Amino acid sequence: RFCLPLVLASLPTMATGEEIPPVPQDSWGDFWLFRFFVNAAGYASIVVPGFLLIQYFKRKNYLETGRGICFPVIISCVFGSEVKSVHQEDGSLPPRAEPTESSTARQVFKLLFCAAGLQASYLTWGVLQERVMTRTYGATETDPGENFKDSQFLVFMNRILAFTVAGLYCALTKQPRHGAPMYKYSFASLSNILSSWCQYEALKYISFPTQVLAKASKVIPVMMMGKLVSRKSYEYWEYLTAALISVGVSMFLLSSAPNRHVSTVTTFSGIVLLAGYIIFDSFTSNWQDALFTYKMSPVQMMFGVNVFSCLFTVGSLLEQGALLESLRFMARHSEFTAHAVLLSVCSACGQLFIFYTINQFGAAVFTIIMTLRQAFAILLSCLIYGHTVTVVGGLGVAVVFMALFLRVYARSRMKKRSKKLPPGETPVQKV
Repeated sequence: RFCLPLVLASLPTMATGEEIPPVPQDSWGDFWLFRFFVNAAGYASIVVPGFLLIQYFKRKNYLETGRGICFPVIISCVFGSEVKSVHQEDGSLPPRAEPTESSTARQVFKLLFCAAGLQASYLTWGVLQERVMTRTYGATETDPGENFKDSQFLVFMNRILAFTVAGLYCALTKQPRHGAPMYKYSFASLSNILSSWCQYEALKYISFPTQVLAKASKVIPVMMMGKLVSRKSYEYWEYLTAALISVGVSMFLLSSAPNRHVSTVTTFSGIVLLAGYIIFDSFTSNWQDALFTYKMSPVQMMFGVNVFSCLFTVGSLLEQGALLESLRFMARHSEFTAHAVLLSVCSACGQLFIFYTINQFGAAVFTIIMTLRQAFAILLSCLIYGHTVTVVGGLGVAVVFMALFLRVYARSRMKKRSKKLPPGETPVQKV
């Protein structure tokens, strides 16, 4: 909650950097698709040997025949204890504490604390993210400065701090007995770091407000996938809100197209990267839902995923020689060092606030807070970095967030109504 005042105090410094035109590339090494495949090759150099080892231990029936000092580690990584939870119907989070009538003031204070923590963490994170990826460092009257290019290093910075915070939390507090095989976290970890990488890279090609709106509209491909693949059915209000979101995003993008300012031109590369973010992020959440069938806490999930995230990113950075180059960039520009560290702190604290808010107040309250955060993030980005939004574009933003709030309201009404349904009747499947 103290991050936002700090970053607001440094806004003059953040705004001084020159904005980087998104299109020109110095070489093939700077092209995002080339870097994506190089990063993927680095991850494969770790995943493939790991996969072969897991298959070897399973074929050898190591669970029955193994022994020695490495036996507990291999069992934990490959087999786990296979203890699954049967107490959580949604398979995602432990039941939240219900507030009592005598502690209304306490609950209000908790809600304000959660809202302030989430807003401060993620608004600061958004401002810093745009500063790092779209502005130069070390610019003077004679020197244009240089920009930081390696998004994977930022992902590594975020994950190493999140790993540390989650590890300390698990060590200092009582946690459920862990039962999931450790290797299963690697799938969510891989998709998580790829989605984060796409999110950072997209800012080189599109504006931050465009990115926020695109992330807010990911409900549309989720519904389409559910309809085509899973044959799910949806309520009329879900189709209505999806249509409103489409209209709002279209209004914003079309109103920005005539203005050829580099910060508002949506390029094809930016669209592809945003699509990659949505695809990888959707896989992450679905795989984590499946992992929650094991008896574990959200912080244990955070720790397990970030263990592999650190392994993948540091391995890929070392193979490319990019880790030393990024560290040299940090040594040259102390301002970048402060931004990267604060970015990681906000990311780690934000994850803890997410777990605490959902546990205390449920998903509906959390969704409202985060939807407000998205609206504030667009406003803050426009104020600090001078993004131009036309009247039509502003109306499009308003339509998108009106649709998002309508979804939250309608979903809460449906949940209340489903509790009153007679036995045997089930509500329509929703996203």
